[in-house]
Amino acid sequence: MHAFGQILKIETRLFLRELGSPLITIILPLALLVVFGLIPAARQPETEFRDLSFVQYFAPSLLVITLAMSAVNILPTVLATYRERGVLRRLATTPASPAALLAAQLLISLATILISAVLLVVVGWLAFDVPLPRRPLGFTLALLLGTAGLLALGLLVAAVARTAKSAQALAVPLFMVVMFFGGVYVPRFLLPDFLVRIGDYTPPGVQALLDAWTGTPPQPLHLGIMAVVALAAGAGAAKLFRWE
Repeated sequence: MHAFGQILKIETRLFLRELGSPLITIILPLALLVVFGLIPAARQPETEFRDLSFVQYFAPSLLVITLAMSAVNILPTVLATYRERGVLRRLATTPASPAALLAAQLLISLATILISAVLLVVVGWLAFDVPLPRRPLGFTLALLLGTAGLLALGLLVAAVARTAKSAQALAVPLFMVVMFFGGVYVPRFLLPDFLVRIGDYTPPGVQALLDAWTGTPPQPLHLGIMAVVALAAGAGAAKLFRWE
């Protein structure tokens, strides 16, 4: 347990030392929320957003930025880099096993996502009158399942990528797909209906997050798909992952 604590402490320091990662994963979504929130028209209810304001409608997509960056960009690249440099192999000869490093990276990703989600919800509520998630349990469940799905996909990338460059080559297209269907690049109301439907079932399941945030119970099918993705990708990663 002491060895794991030391690894977690070191990995946290390394994560914070690279200022680009915390800035993009936590500060960027918050900055975008503030920018849109300062636009008066973006705070007015619109029929095309089901009587929501644009800020309310777009907030779950802002959370997708943190989820995608942490789970399918940073996590697999870090693990592939450690494998390429022999860090995982050397850890296997110490009391701190490679599994401890993997657990530390997952905890850092989860903490980053949690901090970003709390900041988005609280700042949106206090500064721009964005209601708190009206179904907090549903929102928490949707966030956990969506996060699990993306983390499992990130681990799958890390499992098959032998070098940092190959991890980036696999992670970047996946990152772009997640961001696109999550409504980050183009707001979902501007997309064709069939692309919106695909996005409903693409991790992290932004529609389930939006539903729970605005008071509609998340659809069981949306949540079920996230759980299936998490289990399938997680099982594939566990089977293919190599420490060397």
